[in-house]
Amino acid sequence: MKNIAYILFCFILFSCGNKQQKTTEKTQTKPVLGIVKEHKSAESIQPIFLKEVETWKELNAVNSFLKKFKKVSSNEALSNALELRDLVISLRDSVKPRIFDIPSFNARINILNNEVLRLADLTFIPAIKTEEVNNQIDKTITAFSAVNTKINTILSKKRFEDAIDINLDFIGIDSTKIDSISKKSINDRKRDAALKKRIKYEGPPVELKPIKKKNK
Repeated sequence: MKNIAYILFCFILFSCGNKQQKTTEKTQTKPVLGIVKEHKSAESIQPIFLKEVETWKELNAVNSFLKKFKKVSSNEALSNALELRDLVISLRDSVKPRIFDIPSFNARINILNNEVLRLADLTFIPAIKTEEVNNQIDKTITAFSAVNTKINTILSKKRFEDAIDINLDFIGIDSTKIDSISKKSINDRKRDAALKKRIKYEGPPVELKPIKKKNK
């Protein structure tokens, strides 16, 4: 009887010890995931170009929602990850302004989509570490920064080309190495220049007046 009582006592003591350890682990894990961390802000679209994308609601939705991840705990980030994933998918599938519908820009959107999908996947991992969550948040913000940086680059290039007023034939630019956006700007400028030249040498069109018949 004494042996049985001793075994039961050891079993109860061991069970209580395990429960206490699990409870301690839970109380330690929860506060860590609840600690707020400040992340680097995403690159912004330059103010002079905001009008160019003001009607692109999918881009603006992602830009606005991603601000929630600037200063956030791992728990908050994971609770918002699925909504961010859906917004980025909408951005990827949206009808882009024609100037941005190019392979180099689409590649950046796809990279952003992949990073957001990885962040969303972390919500299904029970024993996720806060370092892993914060690392993926940083990667997501960096990917979105690349999207906005590309927007600034494309629009800066267009703005520069629109301001050019030189003879491209004279400086010898190889037209085969110019992208479609540049070619359109150059062709439009050449056409306008040719039209001005024609008017200069031929003069403005003369309006012909009807000949009046003389009364006999």
